[in-house]
Amino acid sequence: WRDRFLFVADAIHKAQAETGEIKGHYLNCTAGTCEEMLKRAEYAKELEMPIIMHDFLTAGFTANTTLAHWCRDNGVLLHIHRAMHAVIDRQKNHGIHFRVLAKCLRMSGGDHIHTGTVVGKLEGDKAITLGFIDLLRENYIERDPSRGIYFTQDWASMPGVMAVASGGIHVWHMPALVDIFGDDSVLQF
Repeated sequence: WRDRFLFVADAIHKAQAETGEIKGHYLNCTAGTCEEMLKRAEYAKELEMPIIMHDFLTAGFTANTTLAHWCRDNGVLLHIHRAMHAVIDRQKNHGIHFRVLAKCLRMSGGDHIHTGTVVGKLEGDKAITLGFIDLLRENYIERDPSRGIYFTQDWASMPGVMAVASGGIHVWHMPALVDIFGDDSVLQF
């Protein structure tokens, strides 16, 4: 992982120097222990990387909260990947719906997460997807069973999480993506 982090950091710094634009890459700090995870995060910070990534379901909520606190203390953005979610949330008759996992993530911490796209490879029901996106980013959400929100939720001052649309999308999806997600999201191609 060190070689990969260093290679990516070199490429990012070179691209920034050539373009004058801020660049980033989701350096995956997920590891088998919290100590190893934090070691990876520290190395990414030493390389002046603005963002890191964590697989919050495979690593666990305690590890995720630990990393979220570290990121806030160190000025590093935390992108959340949802590896393994389909094993948990795609079953119609059992399992845990992604809206529940999204709420758990919001309480655990993170700056943005893959949410699916409604269009492209990760398409899903538009109303349900927008329902859990609102649960991630809004402070107050009214009950709306048509969007999978079965009770009013007041998140008070708990920080929101930005939605990331990625996976099988391309430039021709832009009008639909902006219509669906608005401009308060990340469209990742």
